[in-house]
Amino acid sequence: MSNQRTELIKKLLADLVAFDTVSDRTNLPLIDYIEKYLASLGVIGRRIVDDTGQKASLWATIGPEDRPGIVLSGHTDVVPVAGQNWSGDPFKLAERDGRFYGRGTTDMKGFVAVCLAMVPQIARAKLSMPIHLAISYDEEIGCIGVRPLLHEINGAAVKPLGCFVGEPTQMQVTIGHKGKHAVRATFRGLACHSSLAPTGVNAVEYAAELIIEIRRRAGEFASAGQGDPMYDVPHTTMLTSIVQGGTALNIVPDTCTIEFEVRGLGILESKQVTDEVVAWAKQTIEPAMRKKDPGCGIDFEEILEYPALDMPSGHALVTLAKQLAGRNGHGKVSFGTEAGLFVSMADVPAIVIGPGSIAQAHKPDEYVEVSELMNCAGFIERLIEHCSEHHDLTTAKS
Repeated sequence: MSNQRTELIKKLLADLVAFDTVSDRTNLPLIDYIEKYLASLGVIGRRIVDDTGQKASLWATIGPEDRPGIVLSGHTDVVPVAGQNWSGDPFKLAERDGRFYGRGTTDMKGFVAVCLAMVPQIARAKLSMPIHLAISYDEEIGCIGVRPLLHEINGAAVKPLGCFVGEPTQMQVTIGHKGKHAVRATFRGLACHSSLAPTGVNAVEYAAELIIEIRRRAGEFASAGQGDPMYDVPHTTMLTSIVQGGTALNIVPDTCTIEFEVRGLGILESKQVTDEVVAWAKQTIEPAMRKKDPGCGIDFEEILEYPALDMPSGHALVTLAKQLAGRNGHGKVSFGTEAGLFVSMADVPAIVIGPGSIAQAHKPDEYVEVSELMNCAGFIERLIEHCSEHHDLTTAKS
């Protein structure tokens, strides 16, 4: 059985990796593939298509639909490979030394492949509570695709008891992650010849003032901000990551755009921090720009936002996750996931637990250990047993 399971996971993962689902491309061919696979096992999925018609999430229920169950959630999109030095084709699965290599193997097609490989066993089981599959799109650019899916869950007659989001945690039970809020600031200055610099409004230099302020505040968080030792970076972080401005050395630049982010500990802290930065810039920098020319100023635009996850360590879903994973401990991660949205948008408790390490994600020669995938399969196998025996979370062993 173990060899058969490994080979099925390998085949499914190879097929999934072969779909180039970088976030700026359609994921519909991959969704077609999953739908056909599920249909061959008697499971019918339901698409939630985006406004463009080029992206879709998939929701599938196995077991009684009139009872609350458990969600296994994963995303289909991957980050780009452009500019990365891969030793082979990123979209062709390779196996070496007990590892599967390919874009998305860790983040997070490995988890999706395991879930699909376990569907035959799920379908054969006499489930007393259902297991749902939630397959989303565009997680990498702001957890976009899961949101319409969560609206569907909110409108359902029966709401799930909990969700396991399979982002790479090396199968560690993860009860918290930071939230994120990102903002684009476009500075509108006044161009002139550089020999007449005082008569212009230098958008780059005013943008630099905001960058310095962001750095200053980041330093305050690092030295005196609220801390949570369960995170590898125990405090809120903020930084400027993109700066674009200027056209020629002898022209005072009339435009400059910067993008900055905050990753906060609290559920809504990230947006609160960026709101404070925006308010400071409007009160401090913008008046100085407009004093020279009333047409100058700063335009702010939200790029992305998702809330933090902060599950109580004593929650029944945490207890169940530990039981299924065979672990006593729990942790938190600094990277974001869709789990916080399950809680905030649908009031569905969520845990992050999945195969592989985030240290391998987004890199050239991304890989996942085969043993990690098998551990994940064991987790789902024990979930099947639980859903065949129990009707709620309160019966999870402590």
